[in-house]
Amino acid sequence: MAIDDHSPPIQSKLLIGGRWCDGVEGTTIAVTNPYDGTVLTHVAAATTADVDLAVDAAERALPAWRALAAHDRGRLLLKLADAIEADTANLARLEAMDTGHPIRDCLSLDVPRTVLCFRYFGGMADKLEGSVVPVDAGFLNYVEREPIGVVGAIVPWNFPLMFTSWKMGPALAAGNTIVIKPSEITPLSTLRIGELMQQVGFPDGVVNIVTGYGNTAGQRIAEHPRIGKVAFTGSTATGRRIVEASAGNLKKVQLELGGKGPNIVFADANIAAAVGGAAFAIFHNQGQACIAGSRLLLHESIADAFLEKFVALARSIRLGDPLDLDTEMGPLTSQLHQERVLSFVDIAREQGGEVVTGGRRPEGAAFDTGYFVEPTIVRAKPDHRVAQEEVFGPFVTVLTFNSDEEALAIANGTQYGLGAGLWTQDITRAHRFAKRLHAGMVWINCYKRVHPGSPFGGVGQSGYGREMGFEAMREYTVAKSVWVNVDAQLPPFYKR
Repeated sequence: MAIDDHSPPIQSKLLIGGRWCDGVEGTTIAVTNPYDGTVLTHVAAATTADVDLAVDAAERALPAWRALAAHDRGRLLLKLADAIEADTANLARLEAMDTGHPIRDCLSLDVPRTVLCFRYFGGMADKLEGSVVPVDAGFLNYVEREPIGVVGAIVPWNFPLMFTSWKMGPALAAGNTIVIKPSEITPLSTLRIGELMQQVGFPDGVVNIVTGYGNTAGQRIAEHPRIGKVAFTGSTATGRRIVEASAGNLKKVQLELGGKGPNIVFADANIAAAVGGAAFAIFHNQGQACIAGSRLLLHESIADAFLEKFVALARSIRLGDPLDLDTEMGPLTSQLHQERVLSFVDIAREQGGEVVTGGRRPEGAAFDTGYFVEPTIVRAKPDHRVAQEEVFGPFVTVLTFNSDEEALAIANGTQYGLGAGLWTQDITRAHRFAKRLHAGMVWINCYKRVHPGSPFGGVGQSGYGREMGFEAMREYTVAKSVWVNVDAQLPPFYKR
């Protein structure tokens, strides 16, 4: 069953100061469909000069936008949420074609979560409160939150639609203007959001979209002297380079980086629920998720029985055309990434790991052109590279443990600390592990749950700062402390 094509034309230009335009140099980037390799469109390739123009536009729009009543900013975000919801079929199709993400997931998760995020921050816009601090007698001290100014946002290629909302929502609600760069691999849904923002009445220049390469447009955003904050989601290596580039004007930096999520299954777990949860944790979106449960830790007493069911489920996953509603797993988003994921199969074998299932391109003419990788399950040891490095694909490393302390040591035994999960009926153990796991998020008897009201982010090499929730509003504002001498008298040492 396939989705009919009733889509509007695909936007391919830059959005700067309310105008859709070509880049200064006139060069373009081919955007391809990962299912069949066909070119969907060519988007403008933004350069340093284009980013500078976008920052100029954002600066011009900033005074009026930050002065706008908070409830009016919120009203526009709510109108945008309604417009996205009305455009669900088109946005889902665009996202599926551009990323390879199955349209069934785009329809049920990506677009609804995007709508929910803009609605949450639309409602949050006039809820950001200051505080009064008890200080010395005779003085009033209050703290208010002010927008940072012009924000730069860099969106990754794995969930471009959702991550666009995660960055735009709180930034705009707090009164900032924004220059946003989607990945050059998957820019189309972000550009569509720009069109919808214009339709619902966002002022020119409040949002500027520059499509370009990371080493040019992204680098300029990170180093720009008039951008007050950069928010980045992507690899840890790129995150380090952004921190270095940001040092010129000491801009605020928010990083959501890599992960190597441990998903721990104890002997007392509900095995059926844990098998299904583990499959979703690693195979949803072809494993291309920073919070993927890419390390599956099984108690020795249940490991064989669990694996039998888990392997059977993995082998039953339906791979195919992302636009087919029956497809459960599509291709990886690019050929380069497909090659990288498959290279870890060789790395696993070289270090003595066992490929239990998968580890190759699926067979058949239907998969000749797409960037597919079969759901892959590998048994390895905690110090193997496949248990330490982020693969970012449908590739799960299975490890075993014999005690709670051993499970905790393995779980915390990487440089990352984004998400972690555990499956147990022991409530005491659950809370003990939640406290001791080195992670920004912990899921108990579930995995990969997210909501706009709940802070999202990591520790260690997984970055710092938080998306979502009230924490995100603080991330996009600065605190100003104001002191008032309510007694109207000078301190004694000034008196004559």
